[in-house]
Amino acid sequence: MLLLLLMLVALSHQQCLTKDDTKLTTDPKARLTLYAGQQEFSLDMLRVISKMNKNTNIFFSPSSVYSALLLAYFGAANQTEHSLKKTLHIDADQDKLSTMQAYRLERFFQAMRAANGSGSYELRSPSRIYLSNNLRLRECMEQLFHDEVVQINFLGDPENSRLAINEWVEQQTKRLIKNLISEGKVTPSTSLILVNAAYFKGLWQSQFLAQHTRNEVFFISASEKTLVPMMKQKGTFNHIVSERLGAHVLELPYKGKDVSMFLFLPPFVKNNAVDSLIKQLDHESLAEIIAEDGLFARQVEIMVPKFSIEQELDLTPILEQMGVGDLFTETADLSGFTGQRGLLFDDAVHKARIEVDEKGTEAAAATAMLFFRSSRPLNPLRFVCNHPFIYLLFDRVSQTVLFIGIYRRPN
Repeated sequence: MLLLLLMLVALSHQQCLTKDDTKLTTDPKARLTLYAGQQEFSLDMLRVISKMNKNTNIFFSPSSVYSALLLAYFGAANQTEHSLKKTLHIDADQDKLSTMQAYRLERFFQAMRAANGSGSYELRSPSRIYLSNNLRLRECMEQLFHDEVVQINFLGDPENSRLAINEWVEQQTKRLIKNLISEGKVTPSTSLILVNAAYFKGLWQSQFLAQHTRNEVFFISASEKTLVPMMKQKGTFNHIVSERLGAHVLELPYKGKDVSMFLFLPPFVKNNAVDSLIKQLDHESLAEIIAEDGLFARQVEIMVPKFSIEQELDLTPILEQMGVGDLFTETADLSGFTGQRGLLFDDAVHKARIEVDEKGTEAAAATAMLFFRSSRPLNPLRFVCNHPFIYLLFDRVSQTVLFIGIYRRPN
């Protein structure tokens, strides 16, 4: 079975998620737990991926992966459910129904946000459940996910099924993510594919002028350097020197100010400065940075590389290191979907791409699970990203880490 990361939910009035799904009370902490869980998951994933991809650029969408795993969690049972709950950082005393209610409420708000539209940016994260047409979901699961379920002929025409899924992903990501599922990955035995496609396009609140972009030296390491097109501007931006992280942090907001890129720039004093920063970047320190009053407005002269990165990740070893347990083994219990054991996730694939230029940022991702201490700077501050740094795109409305990357060198 193949699983592509997807997300969407509705409410059931049967014994589908708990022994009593009819309770109407909502845990007021559930939605906040979901926010915090996604942020912690994002940092866990960054740590694991950075260890497995030394000295290379990294770019991925933790929100896309989290969404897919959350969907898998709703269909999991017993030991598989327990492992996924821990990996997703869902409170031990919070039941599935409360999590589903929080998730559904969040998706409703995001749907309303998308329907009302924004002239400043475009943000979407649609999901689908592709189910083999020779299988049936449990009735209650059909009610929960009726808007996302698509019956498809894996058994009789696996190749056209693969092409149809890839085409849907391309459409949702404005053609940024192509061929998510490679040839041969879908077979007649494929039963279920969960898909999430995340897309963001935004213009900088304060755009860079193209005529100011020049080739500048970028220090890959103490012994290696190269030239990169460096964008430049001077203005008022939120900034802080975090002694806890040992890094300068700068916020570059997009128009509308709902979404921002946060840049984490460690000092260029040793080759593993980014690795040291990652070790210090935990949920508490991130929460301090992204808080409304976490940074301080000041005059800053900025220099940031203009870049484009595309990356494909094999998620299976990454997720296994993150503690998903037996999700990709024959002992996995995903009986919540169909009411029977036997569903197996064979693989998990993730593709992400980002383009950063003078006007703004375009980023997309799709996930498929086949089933230092610094002195205070002088005014004006110079924030010069001429050596490896970490960046993330954060949505303040949903409190979600949309994308994370490490820029170590030009492609």
